[in-house]
Amino acid sequence: MSDILIILLGTTILYIFAASRIEAYVKALALQGTILFLLIVVDIKDISWINFAFLILETLIIKGIIIPYFLLSVIRKNEIGREVEPYISQFYSVLIASLIFMFGFVAAFWSAKTNAGIKPLYFGVSIILIIASLFLIINRKRIITHILCYMILENGIFLLSLSVANEMPILVNVGVLLDLFVGIYLFVIFFNKIQEMYDGNHIDTLTELKD
Repeated sequence: MSDILIILLGTTILYIFAASRIEAYVKALALQGTILFLLIVVDIKDISWINFAFLILETLIIKGIIIPYFLLSVIRKNEIGREVEPYISQFYSVLIASLIFMFGFVAAFWSAKTNAGIKPLYFGVSIILIIASLFLIINRKRIITHILCYMILENGIFLLSLSVANEMPILVNVGVLLDLFVGIYLFVIFFNKIQEMYDGNHIDTLTELKD
């Protein structure tokens, strides 16, 4: 069951690479949060109920519902429909995504050979999420897309932690969640201010800023 969920999680990246509507990115992000919640329910054993409740709050409630809803409201408020033309075309972006997938599975195979107590499939897909999100941040132009990619990056780091341990200390969870809230809060404030001051919402607008 967990293997199917992990593969589905990795597939959301291909969907994001192929999609052009920003709302589709948010829906994929909500699906990632839900999948992480299901992975915790299915795979993590011998965990205190307090830590388990916090993980449910962090994945299902925060990642899967609240933050996607918040970002969706920002997108609709600013009437953002599609991603503008990326620096690298859609075809080559999907091709690069396929190469990232190959690298992730090579990393999973390597981790399985090391016998270091790492869950290979978890490790491989977490590497895919991290590298793919960094590429999307570089390649896409809209500021809101960068916010969404930051969320995907955080999901990859979260999955990476699950690949090396069954139990995450609650203080680590608090730190990750605090970092997540601060990052999203600052990004959305920044985005709304840029939207008010300039007729545009992609990063090329920032080249107009002067001292």
